[in-house]
Amino acid sequence: MEPPGGGAVTDMTVLLNALATVVNYLFQIYFYIVIARAIISWVNPDPYNPIVRFLHNATDPVLNRIRRVLPLHFGGFDFTPIVLLLALEVGRQLLVGLILSLGSMGGY
Repeated sequence: MEPPGGGAVTDMTVLLNALATVVNYLFQIYFYIVIARAIISWVNPDPYNPIVRFLHNATDPVLNRIRRVLPLHFGGFDFTPIVLLLALEVGRQLLVGLILSLGSMGGY
């Protein structure tokens, strides 16, 4: 089977394309978790709610690291999630692009 750009489709190409898809989905899921965390911070959620606890446990380690490096609290607003969302998007594009380029090069 020939891909549109020419060259043969190898097992490594298929594997790397599948890996890129999985990595892309993982970044997207975490992106939405960060958005949900930011939205619940606007209200006073029950801290014992399992969903709230999950969102805090999934995002606080990363957000706290960013807060230590870049204190982004202005006027009662925390802009740290925005920095994390931007970093996630850049990281997603770089990593998925790298994996896809490895797949298009034949795996090496």
